[in-house]
Amino acid sequence: MTIEQEGTLEVNGHSLYTKSWLPDGPTKAKVLFIHGFSDHINRYNHFFEQLVARGIAVYGLDQRGWGRSVRKPGERGLTGPTMQVLADMAAFITPHLEDKSATALPVFVMGHSMGGGQVLTLACDPAYQDSVVKHVRGWLLESPFISFSPEETPSALKVMAGRLAGRLLPRHQLKHEIMVEHLTRDPAVRESIAADELMHNTGTLQGLAGLLDRTAALASGTVRPLGGGAMKALWIGHGTLDKTTWFEASKRYFDECTGEVKDREFRVYEGWYHQLHADGPDSEEFYKDVGDWILKRAEEEKTESKL
Repeated sequence: MTIEQEGTLEVNGHSLYTKSWLPDGPTKAKVLFIHGFSDHINRYNHFFEQLVARGIAVYGLDQRGWGRSVRKPGERGLTGPTMQVLADMAAFITPHLEDKSATALPVFVMGHSMGGGQVLTLACDPAYQDSVVKHVRGWLLESPFISFSPEETPSALKVMAGRLAGRLLPRHQLKHEIMVEHLTRDPAVRESIAADELMHNTGTLQGLAGLLDRTAALASGTVRPLGGGAMKALWIGHGTLDKTTWFEASKRYFDECTGEVKDREFRVYEGWYHQLHADGPDSEEFYKDVGDWILKRAEEEKTESKL
């Protein structure tokens, strides 16, 4: 049985919608989840329930500008600059790291798509190494936005114009439609996405510029995990037929982390699309892979604490 609890997180006077999915029994680990562009946390219900069934508690929030954290149309896509995005995530994660007792649960941070790129950016930021990164047991990225897929790559002229406009009109809203047929192979999920009024496909010029900058930094290798074992473990899963974010970019980034992250795994989902958590019956395999990876490291953490 899954216990669901809703709440809010106050960050700099802004209220963000939060929700948790908790086991009705012993809990072995925590996962803090960051959703993707034009997405919201309640679209991952089935995935989270599968983790909860294995004793993994899940905590999520609708990011600033998305889902139930939007109270009026003018707030759609109003994420703020990258500095604000990272600060919101840190404010969400940090309270779960404050328990230093022997019974504290290991904490994992996971992000999907745009959220995956944000999570990776946070994990590589020197400003958060001591307060956040060193205390997280593992980082998981589902179809992370490290680079556009060839089908979605905007022209250089469009990118340049967008960044210039973002400096002049940062709060100007702009629609960016994501083709639902590129997200999942499941017809029922495609229909539910098209009918979901919370998935508004609206960004601001400032938010979109920040997204482009983060992606460019990740794709170029400028943003990488720091050495010294700050990032304890990394898992990346990506579908080979993802037409929203690029499989090849994720694999290249992973291969270049050899020296910084010793415990790492790249999971190839042959023929899968973008939403590994909602790609039809095959998604059961994804649920198992994620749960197995988390529980193995949670058990290792438990063993190490007894030594």
